Amino acid sequence: MYQNSCAVTGVCHEQDQNDSMIFQEPSLLCVESDYSGFDIVKATQYGALSRVRELVESGWDINQPDKETVTLLHWAAINNRRDIIDYLIERGANIDAVGGELNATPLHWATRQGHLGVCVQLMRAGADPTLRDTEGCSCIHIAAQFGHTALVGYFIARGINADLQDRSGMTALMWASWKIQALDPVRLLLTLGANEQLLDNVHGNTPLHWAILSRNAICIKTLIFKSKASLDIPNLHGDTPLRMLQQHVGSAWLGDKVTKKIMDITKQRNYSKFKKFLFLKLTSDSTMRYWTMIFMPFLFFYATGQIISIDTYFVIRILLIACLYVIASTLGKTMFDDKLLTMLPLSIYLGTKVWFYLTWIIYVTPLEPLFTTCLFIVSSGGLWYCFLKSWRADPGVIKNSKELRYRTIIELSERDGSGFEPSVFCSACLLLRPVRSKHCSVCDRCVAKFDHHCPWVGNCIGAKNHKFFIGFLVMLIVMCIWMLYGGYIYYSQMCYLQYENGLWAALLIVSHCTPWVGWVMMNASAHLIWVTILLICQQYQIICLGMTTNERMNRDRYRHFINKGGKSPFDRGPFKNLVDFIDCESTGIFKPLRRDWLNFFWLDLNDGKSSGEENLLRVTDNYQYV
Repeated sequence: MYQNSCAVTGVCHEQDQNDSMIFQEPSLLCVESDYSGFDIVKATQYGALSRVRELVESGWDINQPDKETVTLLHWAAINNRRDIIDYLIERGANIDAVGGELNATPLHWATRQGHLGVCVQLMRAGADPTLRDTEGCSCIHIAAQFGHTALVGYFIARGINADLQDRSGMTALMWASWKIQALDPVRLLLTLGANEQLLDNVHGNTPLHWAILSRNAICIKTLIFKSKASLDIPNLHGDTPLRMLQQHVGSAWLGDKVTKKIMDITKQRNYSKFKKFLFLKLTSDSTMRYWTMIFMPFLFFYATGQIISIDTYFVIRILLIACLYVIASTLGKTMFDDKLLTMLPLSIYLGTKVWFYLTWIIYVTPLEPLFTTCLFIVSSGGLWYCFLKSWRADPGVIKNSKELRYRTIIELSERDGSGFEPSVFCSACLLLRPVRSKHCSVCDRCVAKFDHHCPWVGNCIGAKNHKFFIGFLVMLIVMCIWMLYGGYIYYSQMCYLQYENGLWAALLIVSHCTPWVGWVMMNASAHLIWVTILLICQQYQIICLGMTTNERMNRDRYRHFINKGGKSPFDRGPFKNLVDFIDCESTGIFKPLRRDWLNFFWLDLNDGKSSGEENLLRVTDNYQYV
């Protein structure tokens, strides 16, 4: 290990028998301001620049190592004495001097402590991050071992190979997988292109092997689901990650998601041995499972309607429906993984709308003029236009190239790392967060002016498709009203339904006269209720509050909302909020305030009290990254 040698500016503490500095928390140390009795090593450790300058100018050789072969630059680097580092470099200090028990450079020492600013200083002065210490580790390996994510990113951005191997063949990804029980720096390394299939030289392990050996559940989950790391690569002992994970199925530390994944893989591979059985073959075929998910809600909607239409006791119908949904649940557990299950709401939406159309054509069209059916179809055209725009259109994804990621990391690192705050920097996408953006965990991407991820359209709702989503809700309400009107016409003309006799009498007639139409009307009513509530909430947020769903739910986490007492700094009043959202311009009446939310990098409000357009457009100097 490196010598434990950190000190703190303006503090005093005892020394051990070897005269090595012992690290202590600053709050536990006493204040000392007289440095006149300090030797040059101690003055460097304490950050006493004036004393260091005095001793150097009196003839001290700044490259002279102490009895432990440690130079002044080592001590300044490990103690984060940046002003002294500047002075020593200016006076000709050897930037890559080797010292200490591990024959490490000052850059090694600063890396181990996680001093990003010092590392930037040293590399600007020409320090070589590829040099290895006695243990065979270069700086990127040390940064990964200690979980210094920003440093890992900085080294890669400055040209260090993400797959650089140490003397034993370990990469930074392997070290992080083994040592760090956290999402980063593993996620960052994968995002920057680290190879998750490489093997070390001693054990033949991949990063996933190392994560399993250390029971690093977070890393295992990240490697399997984010990078699709192979489960079938054997190490030198012949153990594959899959075999190792199978031994831990049922362990609490492994997590439900990984356990389910392992069980699904095991089950599918067992099924492959019995391909002569059609059902087992279908459940192991990815294409078949996909289309089964698409059509299953359509088929089960029809089956439920047919059960309701059976002329038998009501209790028997309820039992049959219950059996049907037990079958559906069993199929879901057998055939679908988590990724396919995220498509279920979208499949339900598509299936029910198809039956809406078929029901109208079969039961309502013969009773109404052709003009009414044309109106129904034309008005529903607006629904499908808005749905497709909400589903397939870009919601405002913030794109980032590899070169831009590197440039962003370098710029933020050279700003003392202040820009790596989660409110400013997305560690998943490695990009600066525009105001009101958020990383969607479902889609794994950052979306500008993020509102929410909608499972019913299978997409995020953000800056570019929010208007279409509102249009989708409005037109869905219109379609549901049409279906209720069509059902009313059908029962009034074909079943002689008299609504004046009360609700119970009407339900009895519906249950005996074409229950299928009643089943469709019930679904239309349920859709109408929840979509209307959702639309009201959306309009209230947009018009009255001037905020998104994400901001309303998380405003206590955003500084610019906290400074405004929980109110939106983007609120311009109901009328202007509506005009801004619709983005409708009319000379002298409507003047929307247009912003490019994909490139709006504004963070702070001066005091949280002022208001107005000029305050909204203010960008502080510290966060002007564009």
